[in-house]
Amino acid sequence: MSSPAKGAKRRVFLFLQGPHGPFFSGLGRMLRSTGAEVWRVGFNAGDQAFWFDKSSYIPFRDAPENWRDRLLELIDERNVTDIVLYGDTRPVHSKAVKVAKAKGVTAHVFEEGYLRPWWVTYERFGSNGNSRLMSLGVQQMQHALDQSVLQVPPPPSHWGDMRQHIFYGALYHWFVLFLNQSYRNFRRHRDLPVSKEFKLYFKRLALMPFHRIQRRWATARVLGNGHPYHLILLQLGHDSSVQAHSDYSCMSDFLEDVFLGFAKGAPAHHRLVVKEHPLENHREPLHRRVRQMAKAHGVSDRVHYVPGGKLAKLLDGANSAVTINSTAGQQVLWRGIPLRIFGRSVYDKPEFVSRQPLAAFFAAPMPPNRDAYQSYRRFLLKTSQLPGGFYSHRGRRQLLRSVADMMLDTTDPYQSVLSDKEALTPQLKLVE
Repeated sequence: MSSPAKGAKRRVFLFLQGPHGPFFSGLGRMLRSTGAEVWRVGFNAGDQAFWFDKSSYIPFRDAPENWRDRLLELIDERNVTDIVLYGDTRPVHSKAVKVAKAKGVTAHVFEEGYLRPWWVTYERFGSNGNSRLMSLGVQQMQHALDQSVLQVPPPPSHWGDMRQHIFYGALYHWFVLFLNQSYRNFRRHRDLPVSKEFKLYFKRLALMPFHRIQRRWATARVLGNGHPYHLILLQLGHDSSVQAHSDYSCMSDFLEDVFLGFAKGAPAHHRLVVKEHPLENHREPLHRRVRQMAKAHGVSDRVHYVPGGKLAKLLDGANSAVTINSTAGQQVLWRGIPLRIFGRSVYDKPEFVSRQPLAAFFAAPMPPNRDAYQSYRRFLLKTSQLPGGFYSHRGRRQLLRSVADMMLDTTDPYQSVLSDKEALTPQLKLVE
């Protein structure tokens, strides 16, 4: 074992649940090589399968209501200084973050990139609606950028791990479905049975070539008819950004509101394009419900449905976009396209997100302040956005080059570029 790196003395990392696949195992190995002590708590057979150092694996097989007490025991027994997790809203993680704050333990939170697809998000104590970004204004960010000498990192030279994402999701659920006998108390943070989740992942993987053909045909129809159009950017209805950071419980309710606003406000020659999430597995029959809503609102001949896939071609020609709080909103703003959102989001800043009533937005959408958004984007790239990915080998390799040093640093990613006064206020809110 190498000698401890600066700031890593007596650091003890306790990993909880991570993204599907081997990223957390590789990160643990990297931290261990710095001289830190690393442990992993697993809650099911999928967690266990993707943690390759079995000597540091700690299974949690007790009832979920006993998790908080067990976590407190582990922190004291092993002198834990840091907790590492992916997503902060699932029950075992939200409890862990609260315990970490109370015990003076640092909680490292990973999430899909706010500026995806080329980055992942690394924050402390919270992400999305619980992120420190929620309490930071654009002027604070601009001031921090003026004072900072840090360079904005370039995007990765290669990205493309959607197939790997789906593959690892299917494999993870296979382990939970068939090898979970010793974790009889395991409860999923989603309400869908594991067997159905596995089937949906497998079906999505098997039908990818067919969906690609569907998508190309649907996109060609939208781009070829010459009508102005507005985009609805759908999300996964079960995702934490929807369930924990919006007032919607499913995509159908959101779509109903959007169709009503479009029918009332959009010019008669405008079209509405419903863009499905790339990982949509059709728990809701969204395509059928879109047809039903379009008919009910008298706009059947003005609505297009595009399944999955990448967004760039559709965005380049869009008049505006509407979403709950999808990270795809960042791509909208980067292009200077008007955006209306309906949930809590780290990019919900008055400088560049419209506050118009929906009918008025579709009639004459207000564009974002592009200079303000560029400042916001540069601030993210200097702080919480790391180049790489969780799922492909190349993406993991690129991510590991930078993330371990950030985790070992005693300074929060945002605090590292904020002035003392600016950094203090969010931090006090964080630990209350």
